[in-house]
Amino acid sequence: MYTQQPAPTEDSGAPQRTDVRAALLGGTTFRSLSEQTLSPREEKFERVRQTTGLFLAPVVAVVFALLPLNLDLQQHMLAAILLGVIVLWICEPVPIPIGGLIGVAAIVILGVAPASAVLAPFGSTTIFTFIGAFILAQAMLKHGIAQRLAFAVLSAPGVGKSTYRVVIAFGVITCLLSAFVSNTATVAMLMPTALGVLVVIAKLMQDRGIVKADFDPLRMRVGAALLLMLAYGASVGGLLTPVGSPPNLIGRGLIEEATGVRISFAQWMAIAAPVCLAMFVVLSLVMLLLNKPEIRRLEGVEDYVREQREAQGKMTRAEVNTLIAFGVTVTLWLAPAVASLIGGTESEAYIFLDDRLDEGIVAVLGASLLFILPVNWKQRQATLTWSDAAKIDWGTILLFGTGIIFGALLASTGLAETIGKGASENLNITNIVAITAFSAILAILISETTSNTASAAVIVPIVIPLCQAIGVDPFVPALAATFAASFGFMLPVSTPQNAIVYGTGAVPITRMIRTGLFFDILGAVLIIALVPVMIAVVGIGG
Repeated sequence: MYTQQPAPTEDSGAPQRTDVRAALLGGTTFRSLSEQTLSPREEKFERVRQTTGLFLAPVVAVVFALLPLNLDLQQHMLAAILLGVIVLWICEPVPIPIGGLIGVAAIVILGVAPASAVLAPFGSTTIFTFIGAFILAQAMLKHGIAQRLAFAVLSAPGVGKSTYRVVIAFGVITCLLSAFVSNTATVAMLMPTALGVLVVIAKLMQDRGIVKADFDPLRMRVGAALLLMLAYGASVGGLLTPVGSPPNLIGRGLIEEATGVRISFAQWMAIAAPVCLAMFVVLSLVMLLLNKPEIRRLEGVEDYVREQREAQGKMTRAEVNTLIAFGVTVTLWLAPAVASLIGGTESEAYIFLDDRLDEGIVAVLGASLLFILPVNWKQRQATLTWSDAAKIDWGTILLFGTGIIFGALLASTGLAETIGKGASENLNITNIVAITAFSAILAILISETTSNTASAAVIVPIVIPLCQAIGVDPFVPALAATFAASFGFMLPVSTPQNAIVYGTGAVPITRMIRTGLFFDILGAVLIIALVPVMIAVVGIGG
């Protein structure tokens, strides 16, 4: 049975014990070097990385801008700025959201596009989804829902005995939810629960002396593994259904229009299910091998969790209100998917709900309920105050807003099309295997620096005419590009879910890049190998 260790006596010479709960649940966001607890070796590496990036970013941008390339001036300048911003994102000489904003400012100042057009994506539905989901997550943190759910997950038979099982369990839940709920919303909903689990694990490690008393819980490998599993698992699960993510709907629509072959909901799932299963197995292996948890066996945790659940008692009014707001939001998010399952995506019910229940509007509507549902009616005390809501991670919102901006400009300036056509001509692509590999790899590369939606919208229209030009049926390459567009795991800006978990401060950029690179490569291999096979098994396409 797990027993709490006695608190250490005060000693002016002893290191101060880290408040694990405050560190993990205290609204942590992007941290500069001075805000992190690093070993001397890590600090030296980080200083070199950041100092290099500070000087390398402008040098890369200027040198590329001066190269005599056969590019339209607008495309040339955009590419130069984007390369500089990528260096800023990787090396972090400034906080990642600021790196994106520097790029946005450069785009306007250098005349690539007018400010009104550049800043318009900040009003996209994705941004409002972020805001609403973050406010709901803030309420879950404030009122202890996250901790309650964390203990519920850990109390499942066998799960709480191993950090490996905890990580995989969260991955399974994320994959299943993201097949019907947006990837962004799924991660935003589960992140507070994951942080609650990390608090439990970190306290156990601290009490058992596995880590130093003053350790930094935001630098734990198990924390990076758990949170990256949420982000990457959502992208994998989002492939399972046509409504799992926007790239699926975009790619399916373009394929059907070009080939005249309709892909039903069931056919899509039949193709995607084996691909998703294989990807999840590979993801679990990559995640736990590259981010091996500091502690594997969690003996005594089940007794500890049972004691904590008993101490929590019954749910408070604030917790009930938070769950009501959360439930309403999820129900409205699921409504279009349910309608599509019953009547198909061509049914009037699905079209009606899909048009009106915009993901971002639903998110802010659900969040608004937190300011209406009362905890104490006589005192007019609502479930959440604006002071609480103002604590959400605005840096992450700014970060992904800049990602949307770059994605929109890549499409509108024609730079993405130029990259695709140039690459295909230089690589001498002439057969279906080569063009399928090219389509998947290019989609992954584009999605690293833009939104997945933008990647699908840009790549699939390039792939289809290329296939037609060389006399290849576009069905397999276009669907491979659609699946690959949901990848892009190396940078926080690659997907909203990457940005959310990076915003916790518990996922170092170097870990995200390394883990994401391995999974990008293995994921591309799985897409190239399995998508043609499953299309042939299902019997659709040319």
